[in-house]
Amino acid sequence: MKTVIFDLDGTLADTSGDLIEAANVCFRDMGAGDMLDPASDAGIALRGGRAMLMLGLQRMDRAHDKDKLDHYYPVLLEAYAKDIDSRTVMYPGAMDAVEVLKTLGYGVGIATNKPQGLAEELLKRLGVRDAFASMVGADTLDVRKPDPEHLFEAARRAGGDPALTCLIGDTDTDRKTARNAGVPSVLVTFGPAGGDMAALEPEALLDDYADLPAIVQRLLG
Repeated sequence: MKTVIFDLDGTLADTSGDLIEAANVCFRDMGAGDMLDPASDAGIALRGGRAMLMLGLQRMDRAHDKDKLDHYYPVLLEAYAKDIDSRTVMYPGAMDAVEVLKTLGYGVGIATNKPQGLAEELLKRLGVRDAFASMVGADTLDVRKPDPEHLFEAARRAGGDPALTCLIGDTDTDRKTARNAGVPSVLVTFGPAGGDMAALEPEALLDDYADLPAIVQRLLG
């Protein structure tokens, strides 16, 4: 079976608001107040918890305080787990495209660098977990994106041949993962870093989820 594997944050759903709130919980605890802005810092939010903490610490002139980073990362994850879906929304047309791909005979799964437990919980709360045949998180394996095995395992768990897959993502990490795996990548242009995607030279750019089935058919046949 041919498979289409999706990144989660910034690709299927805009999770930036809840991620930034979790980071700001940490900065408030440090006595610094809200160091990240939901509008202007959405891009860094989708790069993960450590990236958000690092940016906030830089703004506090504490960029070299690794102990703070290490201490607050689990605090951030705990805060995020408590409030994981208040501000998160699926991108328009994402699930319609997933269902079309399934009717065309493609397996669909998720490969995310979000911890597996958090990813599973978020997908369940959004009501979309059952639409995906696989879900491989940051800690599911001993490796994570951009290691190609992360993508390959998501394809295998979706019932597919790892060599016959493509990755839908929104970052240079997703582009590198697909390149390392020797498979096509499709990068979305509607996320916070959408304007930067063309420079990564993916096999295709995605402006609207309605276009995804035709793009996948062109890339995978």
